[in-house]
Order: sequence, then C-alpha cells, then structure tokens
Amino acid sequence: MKYKFIWLGQTVLRFEVPLDIFTAINQAYESNFKSLQKANPQLVGKIENEHSLFYQGESTDRITRHNKLSKNVLEWFTSVYKFYLDFNKIKDYQVKLTSIWVNEMKDNEYNPIHVHQGDLFTGLSSVMILGLPSHYGKEYSAEDKPMNGSLQIVGNSNGQFAHVDYAPSLQVRDFYVFPYDVRHCVYPFNSTNEVRRTLAANCDVKYDPIRNRGAE
Repeated sequence: MKYKFIWLGQTVLRFEVPLDIFTAINQAYESNFKSLQKANPQLVGKIENEHSLFYQGESTDRITRHNKLSKNVLEWFTSVYKFYLDFNKIKDYQVKLTSIWVNEMKDNEYNPIHVHQGDLFTGLSSVMILGLPSHYGKEYSAEDKPMNGSLQIVGNSNGQFAHVDYAPSLQVRDFYVFPYDVRHCVYPFNSTNEVRRTLAANCDVKYDPIRNRGAE
C-alpha cells in the first residue's frame, strides 16, 4: 500500500485513495444526498452541509444506525486502518468502523480545532479529499504562505525544534489517518460559489497499551 509517513510526535499516514473507491464514495453521497441523515448534531464544525454515510454507534435522538456504502468500500477503510496499526507495531488489536460522513464547506465556513472519538476514546480519525475549489480566494496577508481552506494537523509533541504543525498541500484522493487525540482544524476560505468536499471517518481501536509498550 502506497503511503507517506509524517511524524508529529504521533504518526500521520497519507494514502492515495484508489479511483474505484473514490468514485463509489462520491456516487453514494450524491445519489443518496436527499435521504442522508444530518451529521451536524454530532459534530463541532461550523458547516451547514454535514451528512452521514455510515454510522454504527449507539442510536440516539440525534442520529440512528445506517449505511449507504458498499461492502468493498468499508473493507478498504478497514484495511487502511489495520495497515496504520501494523505500521506502528500495535499488536492484538480489534477495530470497528463507527462513523463516516461528508463535509461540504462553502465560503466562510470552517472546522474549529478538535479531536475525535467513537464508542471508545482510543481509535483512528481520518480525512479524505473528495473535491477542492479551483481557488481559495484572497489571502488578507502573507500571500506567500497561503492558509485559506487548509487542513492543519497539530501533533502532541512539544518543545524547541519539535515538528508539530502540519498543513499539507491537499490533492483530491488524499487520505490522512491519525489517532483520535491528534488535534486538527480547517480554515475558512472565500472562493465564492465553490465548495470544498471532504470525508471524515472514525475507527475505534481496542487494544492494551501496557502490553504494547515498547513492542517490536
């Protein structure tokens, strides 16, 4: 599996989504859009269009269990999360996909800095790039360091010379995977009448951190 490794005190892995998986996800979102449950009540994003494709947590008055994705798409997600855990030498784990949803950001919408969780506090978050605007609008200062519409991932290491903040140059079909407790956010943009479509997914990981300490 092709990937890029980014170290922020915890591992971030970037994958390229296979074209058939990417196409299937976009088709599932677009063909089912009118019937999709709103994901907003579960989320912190300041985004009007947040809709759920998959939810297998406990049903509540905010969201109920459902699935709009095919078996092969769900198996692909699981295979990537297992790759991440094997890469990090985690042993004797159990994984469970809990939620998958799509954010469609418009001008001036944003996602404040936050972390994720599922039914457990231990697990993996992920962000997939499904569509990007052709431009992000005016940068009000420091045009040589554009941040409009950027995903920023903030690692948990600290101290001088630590590499902590990561704002990748995003491409359609990128898929970033990182632990639940890694903070991240998305900045607003002002491209006018264009949207930024991304997918987020959560996977609970049940494991014994003591037994995995220093594992080889």
